[in-house]
Amino acid sequence: MEKLLVKSKQKINRVPDSFFRYLYQEINFSSRLIAVLGARGTGKTTLLLQIAKHSNKDVLYVALDDLFFTQNTLYSLSEDFKLNGGELLLLDEVHKYPGWSREIKLIYDDFPELQVIFTSSSILDIYKGESDLSRRAVNYHLSEMSFREYLQFYHKISLSKLSLSDIISNNEKLSLEISSEIKPLKYLKEYIATGAYPYYSGYKDEYYQLITNTINLILDVDLQSIEGIEYANIAKFKRLLYILANNVPFTPNISKLAGKIDLHRNTLIQGLQLLEKAELIRTKRKQNKSISILSKPDKIWLHNTNLSFAISDNNPDTGNVRETFFLQHLQINHNVGLADKGDFVIDNNFIFEVGGQNKTKKQISGLENAYVVRDNIETGAKNIIPLWLFGLLY
Repeated sequence: MEKLLVKSKQKINRVPDSFFRYLYQEINFSSRLIAVLGARGTGKTTLLLQIAKHSNKDVLYVALDDLFFTQNTLYSLSEDFKLNGGELLLLDEVHKYPGWSREIKLIYDDFPELQVIFTSSSILDIYKGESDLSRRAVNYHLSEMSFREYLQFYHKISLSKLSLSDIISNNEKLSLEISSEIKPLKYLKEYIATGAYPYYSGYKDEYYQLITNTINLILDVDLQSIEGIEYANIAKFKRLLYILANNVPFTPNISKLAGKIDLHRNTLIQGLQLLEKAELIRTKRKQNKSISILSKPDKIWLHNTNLSFAISDNNPDTGNVRETFFLQHLQINHNVGLADKGDFVIDNNFIFEVGGQNKTKKQISGLENAYVVRDNIETGAKNIIPLWLFGLLY
C-alpha cells in the first residue's frame, strides 16, 4: 500500500485548485458513500483529487486500473487503509475493476468509519451491479462545462449562477448588467466551438482530435467493458453517430436508418439509448406520448456543441447549435420535453421557441408562459430572452 500512498500524495499535490467545477459545491460530503458519474473528459478525476486536497481527513486516492489490483483486492486495500487510520478512500473509474459493486458494498457494510467516494463512466448504472447500492450510495452527475464555467476557466470572468426563474422574470435587467461588463456574444461563439471541455489549448484541430479520441474510447472501451456490446455492432454505432452528427437535429426514420447501417430495428434503438447514456447524443419525445423500452425518439441532437464541430467536419448547422446549447444548459436541473407548439416545454410549464435574432413570436402566439430565445442579441425584453443567458444556469 505504501506505493499507492506515494502516488496518491503526488497526484493530490499536483492537482490545480484555482477552478472548481459546479458539482464541487453541490456534493453533500457528510454521506458515507458517494458516486460521481459522468462522460469521459468532463473532469471527474480532477474533481476527486481536489476533494482530496481540501479534505481534513486521512485520504487515499487510487485509480482502479492500477497494476496493484492484479495481485490485491479492493476490499483488502480498504481494510489495510482503515487499520492504518484511513478515513477517506477515493476510487477513480470503478468500472475498470471486476466485481466493483460487491466489494464496495462490503466496504460500506464492514468499515463504517471509512468514507468512500468513487467515479465512473456515465454509461454505468450503479444500481445494476452485482450488489445493490441503491440504499447506500448518493449519486451525483458531472456534465460538460457550462458557458458560465467556460468564462471562469478560460477567461477568469466570474459570474453568478442564475436560476430559470431569475432568467424568466429578470432577463432584461440581468442581460443589461452583464453585457455592460463583458461581450457575451464574442465569448459565446468561442464556447460553442471549443468550450465544453477543460482541455482546449488554442488549436482547434488538435482539440477536435482529442474529442474524437475520447469518442473512440467511449465506444471501443467503455461500451464493451460495461455493456458487453459486440465489436461488430460498435463499428455500426460509430457510423450511426456520424450520420446523426451530419443531420441533427434529426427526426429519425428508424426502419430507413436501420437499413442504412445494417442493424436490426431493436438493436438500433438500443444503440441510440447507449449513445445517450454515454452522453454523445440527446433524445426527446413529444409530450403525452407513451414510452416503452423500444420506442423511438422523436428528435435527436448531439450532446454538446463541441461534438457537433468535431464530428460534422467543423461545419454544423446553426439552428442545431442553438438548440443543442439550450438543451445542454436546461437539462441539468430541469425536465425538458418537445412542445406541441414552440420547440421545448420545460418542467411541463414553460414553452420556449429557439431561433436567430429575427425569430418572431408567431409560433408561440396565444400561449401562456411562452418565450422566444434569440441568438445574436445581447439583451432581452419581456418574453424575448438572449440565448447566452441560459449558459449561466450551472
